[in-house]
Amino acid sequence: MADPREPVTRYDADSIVVLEGLQAVRMRPAMYVGSTGSEGVMQLVVEVLQNSLDEALAGHASRIDVSVDAEGRWVIADNGRGIPVETHSSGRPIPEVLVTELHAGGKFKEGAYRLPGGLHGVGLTCVNGLSSSFELEVRRDGGRWVGRWAAGEAVAPFQRVGDAADCGTTVRFTADAVIFGGAAADPDAVERWLRAQSWLTSGLSCTFRRRGSEVRFSSDEGLGGFARWLGEAQELVHADPVVVSGEAVGIQVDAALLWTRAFAEHVECFVNHVHTPLGGAHTDGLRAAIGHALTRYARDARLIDATEPLEGSDTMEGLVAVLSVRMRDPHFEGQTKTRLLDPIAGQAVEKAVGVALAEWLRGHPADAAAVVGRAIEAGRARMASRRASERARYERVEHLVDKDIYRQQFGIRSKNWHTSADWITNAGLLGLHGGSSQLAEDAVVLDVCCGSGVVGNSFRGKVGKIIGLDLTPEMVALARTRLDEVVQGDVYDIPFPDATFDGVCNREVLHLLPQPERPLSEIFRVLKPGGQFVVGQWVPFSAIDGPWMFQVVKKKQPLFVNNLYDEDMRALLAQAGFERLTTQEYLQWEDIDNWIATWETPQLHRHQIRDLYHHCPAEVRAVHPFEISPTGAIRDCWRWVIYSAFKPG
Repeated sequence: MADPREPVTRYDADSIVVLEGLQAVRMRPAMYVGSTGSEGVMQLVVEVLQNSLDEALAGHASRIDVSVDAEGRWVIADNGRGIPVETHSSGRPIPEVLVTELHAGGKFKEGAYRLPGGLHGVGLTCVNGLSSSFELEVRRDGGRWVGRWAAGEAVAPFQRVGDAADCGTTVRFTADAVIFGGAAADPDAVERWLRAQSWLTSGLSCTFRRRGSEVRFSSDEGLGGFARWLGEAQELVHADPVVVSGEAVGIQVDAALLWTRAFAEHVECFVNHVHTPLGGAHTDGLRAAIGHALTRYARDARLIDATEPLEGSDTMEGLVAVLSVRMRDPHFEGQTKTRLLDPIAGQAVEKAVGVALAEWLRGHPADAAAVVGRAIEAGRARMASRRASERARYERVEHLVDKDIYRQQFGIRSKNWHTSADWITNAGLLGLHGGSSQLAEDAVVLDVCCGSGVVGNSFRGKVGKIIGLDLTPEMVALARTRLDEVVQGDVYDIPFPDATFDGVCNREVLHLLPQPERPLSEIFRVLKPGGQFVVGQWVPFSAIDGPWMFQVVKKKQPLFVNNLYDEDMRALLAQAGFERLTTQEYLQWEDIDNWIATWETPQLHRHQIRDLYHHCPAEVRAVHPFEISPTGAIRDCWRWVIYSAFKPG
């Protein structure tokens, strides 16, 4: 047998390859733009946008115009100074150098830009190298210059093609399908980027055209307006945002803070107007400032004592915030700039926000009492939850039914219902529900806890009429777009006479309902003799992964009370009186990062959920499949069982 340590290939001078030009970018694109999926294409768009924004921040551009067509061709134009068109010392036009040479740009030394977001001289070069077509147009000094490239290779030389009465730069590009496989940037995300910059940058007008429509953003409201927009769907704790503007250790800090009744925090943070979705030192400084200010105020006002600590998650719960820092030479984590690394930024934010928030609390005693009271409530709820979890069994916990909680949560969740989890609209899963029907063509079916009506709608064409029932008016309104009739009502007391329906359907609700035997009894009651009940339920793979999944789901969804196994579901159906039970299984992959990004899941719990996956016991991994990609994204395989049972004839 060959020695496994023995090399199977030669490693000598011929093995060393030097990649020239843009070959490195095309060979390892994710290193430069983060991924070869839609996020990577989005990064291409942002790289070009950032260059235009840097012109605006330098005071030379007041407009950014963006458009995208059906083929994915992006056009991004500004009315800035235009890239210098002189000949570089290398003998080539400066714009040609900028789009073909890595680490070439005007932001490496002071003069052209004071506080740029683009720092590495890489962005525009990467866009060129990763585009199937790339065109750069410069209008400057009375002339118009144009150059064209494909996959980084010149197609038409950069040269003057005519006169121009204005100044500015326009980039036209199409992401290379060879690299990105047909992935496209999300136009909604681009629209959000432009909207944000209109609030962040005074005097900037942004226009976006797509699919025959046009939107324009321009605002003088500043970060306060941004925070109001982010929190407009929530119940507010105080009416007006806390607006912070100050400077510390040479760093300009601006922020707007607005507390709501939501559970999760929503913080948008920027460095030199670059969005940093993973936060960093500046976000850490914000958390520290808020925690210290609210705790100090609560103790000074004798609302809490030294034995009742407020944690950072308590003071941040329900907070909508926008944070913007402007600093020289920021250091980011990678070219995509998702996280800020400079500790000094955290110090600046902590000082500026801490001083301003403490002053606001003293000057607004009624609002201060509401905000601090909100944090105290969160802390006490956290401690109560911790004490309850120490006593709770992992199988099932008895709870009283508090319908107001369900109304509140699912009223808010209705706003992003279909995008909050993949399983909600999964065609394969829904097909098994409707495909289980053994009902007559003129049958009348009730979809209980119908949500948006997608489960009931899966019976379309198989039965005569589909009626929905849900507790919240928001879900009733959604379901009415799919079902024949929808009634607002309570599954514990279904508002229909006995033996009304030929069939009843339901999905993924029983583990949220305390005392699930009660709604099952109601479902049995309203079914006609011989009527069919079809219910889909997520269940653990076995008793091995059940306790682990209880922790995951409970941290995501506070209403999760019944960790139902397959045998539990069978027993509940039999206890309710159903017979002729058959089942079908469906394995469905869920994007966990998307699933946990909902308002009822606090930021702390999101981190804890990710930790549960990263530190999952080996015995659980052996029975419960999930994937963690090199980028850290988590996909979990869920075991769905669709149960079909009948009321005795």
